[in-house]
Amino acid sequence: MTSKVYVALRVKAGPERAFAAFVDEIGDWWRPSRLFQTTPRPGRLAFETGQDGRLIEIRDGGKVFEIGRIHVWEPPHRLVFSWRQANFPLELHTEVEVGFEAVGEETRVSIEHRGFDKLPSDSAARHRFPDQVLLMRLADFWRSQLAAIGERVL
Repeated sequence: MTSKVYVALRVKAGPERAFAAFVDEIGDWWRPSRLFQTTPRPGRLAFETGQDGRLIEIRDGGKVFEIGRIHVWEPPHRLVFSWRQANFPLELHTEVEVGFEAVGEETRVSIEHRGFDKLPSDSAARHRFPDQVLLMRLADFWRSQLAAIGERVL
């Protein structure tokens, strides 16, 4: 199985604005997914910014679930963080890399999510999908997130 998906979309903003919206406003634009939900009852996402900061989900009642940690912090060009859904095995994390590249007056925001090949074949996070279908669904999920950030920066 290929271990990654890659999606990209141009947004009508410069890299600084696109990066800030992605990180600082993720709780406002993020679209929860039934297939790739981080916790059984989705809450509000937030980044604790900077190197080794966390991506967290704050659920009703204030309970916090750590989705991952920031490994690369290069505003406004690049962000790499680990990703763990609640239905992943405890020791398993995948990795998400987000790039912000100026293209004229717009920014190409790209997302590469890698490491789903590490999920055991019987993992609930696979939803019993064969490898290719799982990756197609994951790509659809990230395309939806990119569309949401594109709407956010207008």
